[in-house]
Amino acid sequence: MAENGKNCDQRRVAMNKEQYNGKFTDLSSVNEKKKRDREERQNIVLWKQPLITLQYFSLEILAILKEWTSKLWHRQNTVVSCLLLLAVLIAAYCVEGAHQQYVQRMEKQFLLYAYWIGLGILSSVGLGTGLHTFLLYLGPHIASVTLAAYECNSVNFPEPPYPDQIICPDEVGIEGSISLWSIISKVRIEACMWGVGTAIGELPPYFMARAARLSGAEPDDEEYQEFEEMLEHAETAQDFASRAKLAVQNLVQKVGFFGILACASIPNPLFDLAGITCGHFLVPFWTFFGATLIGKAIIKMHIQKIFVIITFSKHIVEQMVAFIGAVPGIGPSLQKPFQEYLEAQRQKLHHRGEMGTPQGENWLSWVFEKLVVVMVCYFILSIVNSMAQSYAKRIQQRLDSEEKTK
Repeated sequence: MAENGKNCDQRRVAMNKEQYNGKFTDLSSVNEKKKRDREERQNIVLWKQPLITLQYFSLEILAILKEWTSKLWHRQNTVVSCLLLLAVLIAAYCVEGAHQQYVQRMEKQFLLYAYWIGLGILSSVGLGTGLHTFLLYLGPHIASVTLAAYECNSVNFPEPPYPDQIICPDEVGIEGSISLWSIISKVRIEACMWGVGTAIGELPPYFMARAARLSGAEPDDEEYQEFEEMLEHAETAQDFASRAKLAVQNLVQKVGFFGILACASIPNPLFDLAGITCGHFLVPFWTFFGATLIGKAIIKMHIQKIFVIITFSKHIVEQMVAFIGAVPGIGPSLQKPFQEYLEAQRQKLHHRGEMGTPQGENWLSWVFEKLVVVMVCYFILSIVNSMAQSYAKRIQQRLDSEEKTK
């Protein structure tokens, strides 16, 4: 299958070189026009053309809403079924009765799963620049649980307020009773749901490449075009980046399920290429998604969890703080805010209410909060720019089609 797919690719690339819109034309002029159009779109950003960017962003939202409205209108039976199901759920949620305790429990679990799956999707779906939600949300959560577990000698934190707030339980734990496995088990749901979200976020490159292969069209997507160029110049690739991409492509294409699993199980910035490769060579959906889900939600997630837990274990943290203090000259001044922050966190773990909770904000937590705000704002700006450029692409495609019909 892989050999046949490769031969078909070579024939299609050759045909695309020779034929464009039913006639033989100069491929270089076509590529030059695509390059100019892409550069023109890339200049549509808020800091260069704010008014046009906001206008195109608004028009793109309206265009997307129109497309979805049309799709829903042609699937009226599905829409009616979903509305009836929603009405039943609303009635069960609002009507008082003995079932409310189960409804509240299901609501809590649903919101928890949706929160972490949503963060995972945002991390990998490719909206704008992508939001690094592991560094901003999941990693700090695992670190907080690790520090609290060693301080409380227990992971049985009272619920509520956990997971919104971590406080030590009333029962005093036994010193040294905390193990790596107990902390892994405590954060398993959050971590696995985040991993499921990242797996879902890898589907768009797969579907885009699969649709392009089945339709014979060439989407104006930079990653897909780079992939096709890589296939075309596979034998002459010299630089490390090209060789790494070819290695990923060959692993996925030749090994199949286990190749995808290997790529998904390690931190891999080239995994989008694996999704494009699977879509391009028509790898079955469940083969791709199953391997991606197992790799990201189970194997990779446990590797990341273990790394964070070990890094923030009690003795490692104490050694890091001591190492900071040993830096000549500026060590003591750098060590003090870290010590204050850790002490403040210990105090919060032993206070159940607001009364008596240590007041004041450490500059480390202040810097981290502002970093989160800046990254989220930049993520939103990148989405605005991306959607504005998508609308500019619509305009360019419409103009091209009008020129062809003349």
